[in-house]
Amino acid sequence: MKYIETLREGEKIQEIYFCKSKTTAMTKTGKQYDSVVLQDKTGAVDGKIWDPNSLGIDDFDAMDYVDIVAEVTVFNGTTQLNIKRVRKAHEGEYDEREYLPVSEKDIDTMYEELKGIIGTVKNEYLKKLLEMFYVDNDGLVKRIKNHSAAKSVHHSFVGGLLEHTLSVTKICDCFAKLYPIINRDLLVTAAIFHDIGKINELSTFPTNDYTDEGQLLGHIVLGYHMIADAIKKIDGFPVKLGNELKHCILSHHGELEFGSPKKPALIEAIALSFADNADAKMETAKEILNSTQPPEGTEWLGYNRYIDSNIRKTSV
Repeated sequence: MKYIETLREGEKIQEIYFCKSKTTAMTKTGKQYDSVVLQDKTGAVDGKIWDPNSLGIDDFDAMDYVDIVAEVTVFNGTTQLNIKRVRKAHEGEYDEREYLPVSEKDIDTMYEELKGIIGTVKNEYLKKLLEMFYVDNDGLVKRIKNHSAAKSVHHSFVGGLLEHTLSVTKICDCFAKLYPIINRDLLVTAAIFHDIGKINELSTFPTNDYTDEGQLLGHIVLGYHMIADAIKKIDGFPVKLGNELKHCILSHHGELEFGSPKKPALIEAIALSFADNADAKMETAKEILNSTQPPEGTEWLGYNRYIDSNIRKTSV
């Protein structure tokens, strides 16, 4: 199989991919074309069908597996496919396991590491809250293990939510060691819970798209309500501690313009927002460096709006 991450400009390919989305648009000259996003377990790529009514372009829809003939091109530093022929693939022609992007790290190992960190939390109320989600609820644990952390941009793969959560938690643990003023139990708990709302904001694979409540409310609000409801089930949970934890979740994007209902007002909330942003940016940069080809004649990959910079790979 020709995996998407191995595609290089100028190649001509015939391969089966999963069609994640399909939209119809118009060129500046008023000519209709189809734009698709194709996916396999190594990533996704944009494709264009410039003449959708031509011979060899059969009917297909989003969520179909499609057999394509295409030329690999690069536009603004990003790999694209110029699709010449396409047909809906038949059952038996593909193995669904080849089309779900999966974390490079072992999911069960990551879960055990996160569970080990939960075991170090000393506050009985925070520990009980963590165990309600990550230890005592097998169904929820399965969802967390298999969920992504985003539709795109960073950690948009099976196990992505767990990988991101573990990384943010480990960064926060380092902050707590460097700055003893931090309440480690609060910060670690907030880190583990900060994106829990994403299990309801995003649908499962292969769709991995925003749910209705995800579109309307977003993962911060959804996560806040999940934690608030769970706290009510723990007798004697301190009100002030509960509010501090909920504040960390509500403010973890750092700025109002980035979607946080509140700006960080606790040192733990500040640390969480830094850790979340750091891991998201580092993963985004890694994915750009692994998947983007520089234009001919330069090493620079072009401006990326998520990094807000033009970047290149480090020299050897």
